[in-house]
Amino acid sequence: MSFRVTSPACDGAAAGPTGRPGRAPAASRTRLIENGIGLVESLEVTGPPAEAPRAESYSPDFQVCLPYAGAFVWHVGGDDVVADANQVLFVTGGEGYRVSQPVNGYAEMIVTVRPTLLAEMLGVPEQGLSAHTLFRQRSRPADWRLQRLGIEGLHRTSQESWDELAGEEWLVDFLAASLATPPHQPAASPSTTRLLRRAKEYLAAHLSAPVRLADVARAVGTSPAYLTSVFSRLEGMPLHKYLVRLRLARALVELPHASSLTELALALGFSNHSHFTAAFHRAFGCTPSRFRQSVRREQVEAANRLAGRA
Repeated sequence: MSFRVTSPACDGAAAGPTGRPGRAPAASRTRLIENGIGLVESLEVTGPPAEAPRAESYSPDFQVCLPYAGAFVWHVGGDDVVADANQVLFVTGGEGYRVSQPVNGYAEMIVTVRPTLLAEMLGVPEQGLSAHTLFRQRSRPADWRLQRLGIEGLHRTSQESWDELAGEEWLVDFLAASLATPPHQPAASPSTTRLLRRAKEYLAAHLSAPVRLADVARAVGTSPAYLTSVFSRLEGMPLHKYLVRLRLARALVELPHASSLTELALALGFSNHSHFTAAFHRAFGCTPSRFRQSVRREQVEAANRLAGRA
């Protein structure tokens, strides 16, 4: 099975002006798995912030993308979509786009599957994919289950001996969770959409620092009262919860490599180990140490299986 693959980030990240001459970002792209269901890749981009959108590109394929670190803005059609770990993106094949990078670097998981499979899972004709609500909205909120499912897959697909059937089942589960009917999102004016975008960019850029409502409001050019009201109404959660979700999504990525849970908690902006553990358990149904232990155990078992085959 072969695919031609791009993403809302990958082409623009590798080429084109960044708005800061001589400081182009560096992109690293890794193929994680390719099986009878589809292709899964990880894209990591490092480099300085760049507000100016880079050169236009396009994706020839329909894709589902899960950002898992940092943030970028996907400029597609007349929309400016903030891509962070609280969102899952839906890419329409053949549609042009540009990308800008408001914070230092980002990473995303890119899933490419046949349009026939997407159409089957959405219950629409293949020719109607681009008109489906998800692909017209470009993105939807990623809930706790989808975040955990995606990042667990990211860790497991790095294990070369991951059973192919298990990989196919995980990919179907991930797609099903991503393609579920999105929650209703109230319509917003262009000016309000820009305000929300700037607020999300601020949160992504200050992930590990103390964040105060007045600072966010000042950065986006509005009052604390108005920002609180409009963000909660349109995002379905207050700013502080949105920020906690970003921090916990990053914790899923970092936990298997963390030697100290206390240091990780502080680096992610939690006040202490207990605060981090309680928030993580409420979100994902297990403690950070249990999640880390589970992923590490699977990594050891995978390494042992590889050694046994050698």
